[in-house]
Amino acid sequence: MSESYVIIGDGIAGSSAAETIREEDPDADVSVITDEGEALYNRILIKEFAKGKLPEAPISIHEEDWYAERDIDLELNTFVTSVDPDAHEVHTHDSGTFEYDKLLVATGGTPTQLPVDNSDAEGVHHFWTFQDARKIQENADAADTGVVVGAGLLGIDLAAVCAAQGVDAKYIMRGNRWWRYGLSLDGAEIIHDALEEKGVEPVLESGVEGFETDDDGRVVSTVDANGEEYDSEFVGVAIGLNFNTEYLQGAGIEEDSGIVVDEYMQTSVEDIYAAGDITRYYDTILDEHAQNGSWGSAKEQGQIAAKNMVADDEVESFRWVSSYSITHFDFPFLSFGFPTLGDDECERKYSDTEWRRLAFKDGKLIGGVLIGDIAPQGNYKDLIRQEAEVADQKETLLEKDFDPEELAIPQEQ
Repeated sequence: MSESYVIIGDGIAGSSAAETIREEDPDADVSVITDEGEALYNRILIKEFAKGKLPEAPISIHEEDWYAERDIDLELNTFVTSVDPDAHEVHTHDSGTFEYDKLLVATGGTPTQLPVDNSDAEGVHHFWTFQDARKIQENADAADTGVVVGAGLLGIDLAAVCAAQGVDAKYIMRGNRWWRYGLSLDGAEIIHDALEEKGVEPVLESGVEGFETDDDGRVVSTVDANGEEYDSEFVGVAIGLNFNTEYLQGAGIEEDSGIVVDEYMQTSVEDIYAAGDITRYYDTILDEHAQNGSWGSAKEQGQIAAKNMVADDEVESFRWVSSYSITHFDFPFLSFGFPTLGDDECERKYSDTEWRRLAFKDGKLIGGVLIGDIAPQGNYKDLIRQEAEVADQKETLLEKDFDPEELAIPQEQ
């Protein structure tokens, strides 16, 4: 009798898991359930579409036929209401019940809404799905003024949309710099200058008190924490994610700002795995639980989860050094590993558009940020994988043309 696998979520984690299961078990029954109305698309490229730089065609990755050709049952526009681990069943709103031998949860999150007046007004956008990108592209193209809220990696994508669409925008940030957990003032200054060159003005140490709307309920202005009011026909908000786990209530799955899994992507409940943004996974390099929302990480997690589900035993662990790049400016930007964690750090500024910062934990490199020159990323990632103790050699690590051969690494490492 063939095994039955159900996957909730058709992002890169869920889709790569379905593909891996089919490769590992040609006779399995595989179902993918998603509440979205379209199959897998490239979440990295939707920001270029929103900027008006790409048509829709290159963004779609899988058409519905892709699933049919692999005998994978794709259920679009299907809302899961609950999971019954004892009965091994997934219940949906109006599409019946799906029985499983193994279940993968890969539903990601939903953007957090600002807790202020009129935060749900027409013209206030969150950036997560392809449908979001379509609305953003249309609104930004027609807007003259705008505001962006959220000093993180998604927020700067919205700022770049404003720049590309010619929107005169203010970028409101609560701290004294963009991505204050990953950058020092020196590094952030490079980003601030680049934003201003593109017509986006950073508004620091502020926040949003509320939005003003017209008689039709469309946003017209934003009031910040300092009482300033900014005209804004377009508003982009990116202040975090709420993980989609409501349907798991009562299932007994351990959660801690996400679904807790081990290095094999197994949850606390037998036969249920999780992958992607929604997971708080055990990182074998950090030696602690962590989270990561990068595309590459989610894809790898989906594949690892699938192999372990099919093997009916934990055969492969997740070991990954993630990276995230920004291509909005005339210079490259890349973060890798866990640059916001650790107990030690070092940095250096090489020019007006070139800066580097490295983060360490227990003497080992665990992450960093590169602005202007991302060539050393491969060498740094190798050091992270090796778990080499190199924090005592910061000067060598920060050399512009860093050569790992110049490091003194104990033989046992």
